[in-house]
Amino acid sequence: MNERMSAADFNRLSQGSKPAGSKYRAQPVTVDGIRFDSKHEAKRWAQLKLLEKGGAIRDLERQVPLMLEGRNGPLLTRTGRGMRLTVDFRYFDVALGLTVWEDAKGMPTPDYEVRRAVAAAQGVPVVEV
Repeated sequence: MNERMSAADFNRLSQGSKPAGSKYRAQPVTVDGIRFDSKHEAKRWAQLKLLEKGGAIRDLERQVPLMLEGRNGPLLTRTGRGMRLTVDFRYFDVALGLTVWEDAKGMPTPDYEVRRAVAAAQGVPVVEV
């Protein structure tokens, strides 16, 4: 027997069901009016803000895109757009005297691992916290 359901019936039945959660169970959180993808990322932001206030780091930025390049130029997606890795934080570490690219990861995806490897080959190592 093949029963069909109208769109209106489907919408009525689906009201009140839980929204799909994050793939890796990260819970978005807002701190100081800034939305973070996870509690872990928000906590790290708070730590970095304290380090910046104390003078240990400077030029702190969030969600910084890094365009990825290979030997023969920019890497492109299937649609022809430039491929990038967006890291959670970038800052200058005063004691080390260098720029740090940092990503707050709980569960790295295979896609992220490849992009991180390409960034490292470009001379931009990404630190995971």
